[in-house]
Amino acid sequence: MSIPQSGGGPIEDLSQLAEYLSAGSKPKDQWRIGTEHEKFGYCKDTLNPLPYEGKRSIRAILEGLRDRYGWAPVLEGDNIIGLTKDGANVSLEPGGQLELSGAPLQSIHETCDEVNQHLREVQSVADEIGAGFIGLGAAPIWTHDQMPMMPKGRYKLMTDYMQTVGNLGLQMMYRTCTVQVNLDFASEADMVKKLRVALALQPVATALFANSPFLEGKPNGFKSWRSRIWRDLDADRTGMLPFVFEDGFGFERWVDYALDVPMYFVYRDGKYINALGQSFRDFLKGKLPALPGEVPTLSDWADHLTTIFPEARIKKFIEMRGADGGPWRRLCALPALWVGLCYDQSSLDSAWDLVKDWDTETREAWRIAASRDGLQAEVGGRVMQDLAREVVAIAEAGLKSRAIPGADGLIADETHFLNALQESVETGRTPADELLSLYQGEWQGDLSRIYKEFSY
Repeated sequence: MSIPQSGGGPIEDLSQLAEYLSAGSKPKDQWRIGTEHEKFGYCKDTLNPLPYEGKRSIRAILEGLRDRYGWAPVLEGDNIIGLTKDGANVSLEPGGQLELSGAPLQSIHETCDEVNQHLREVQSVADEIGAGFIGLGAAPIWTHDQMPMMPKGRYKLMTDYMQTVGNLGLQMMYRTCTVQVNLDFASEADMVKKLRVALALQPVATALFANSPFLEGKPNGFKSWRSRIWRDLDADRTGMLPFVFEDGFGFERWVDYALDVPMYFVYRDGKYINALGQSFRDFLKGKLPALPGEVPTLSDWADHLTTIFPEARIKKFIEMRGADGGPWRRLCALPALWVGLCYDQSSLDSAWDLVKDWDTETREAWRIAASRDGLQAEVGGRVMQDLAREVVAIAEAGLKSRAIPGADGLIADETHFLNALQESVETGRTPADELLSLYQGEWQGDLSRIYKEFSY
């Protein structure tokens, strides 16, 4: 979840909302890669989730990173709720999942170095207090009642609201983790093509990164339960967004969509003001019940955009949101996949050619099938494994075309970051398949072994 946004004066004209998005447009030589990933922290002796307070806690992890590695604290009241350094930030999800939102970097070599450095830092602090971290799409054993709530006002509001708009929102908040990448666009037309490709192919990412086959200690019937959760969360702010594929889509149409998403809050003077279910359109008119007579700022608009959760979304960049959190090497594979597809024009065109004839029903069918069956999903007689093989090949061609070498010059390009995905498309096995095989075989149903064998 995002930290509060800042900057920007009062909104005086509706056109400022689309202009805010358009201002993210950049020439290709300024395109960057921002990788985000979440992970579960737990106590090594009990295997229970880390609480916020105490000697062995989320707070202790944040303070350790601050004191040992020079991260600057982000506070809400007296509580440390995040960290910042060199364009990156560390933040907390509602149940204590620790998230790295990486700095905008030029290459996947750099973003993978950043991920590696972060995980080493977290591990060094965690080891000293008897804590561990694991990358999975959903908590495999913990119940909702076992999960702590992080001391962020935003999460208290969301917790109350989620229970009124869907059945699985609290599971998303407290018991899931993801990895995503944020990418730039050159213009409105470039944004439109990239967002359409992103939405259409999120099910492929869901299948390749499927890593949440367990819930409360047993198989749940899905390769990606995290993806299943998003289909029963809040219909007003989730989904595959069919309107993005309609003629005339652009920044203004996204604004229309976002304005109709009910609000969560307004952030003022370090506090979250309850605006649950209220209208940003009313806010623009000075008629928001939570703040009568007050009009929003661009910071309020930026905050509101962070409360929209479709499979891919735009702010001043595009976020790819379809993948489960997972093992170390796949944290680098996710940006490699999307950079290969989107940052080379020939590959982007090829990806669009692959999906441009799909209708709304086909895109949704892939989404549903991917969550359930992973690479074994089938829609219209086509198997996901074959589709994913083609998508990964397009991404590989895009990375070869970028031809960005490693810092030492020994690695010619970024294609090796796709190795884990290439193994999956050849074998048909994802992390979820590996976990289920171990659970049914070597582990003999003892799911507690997942922590020892799959932690970072």
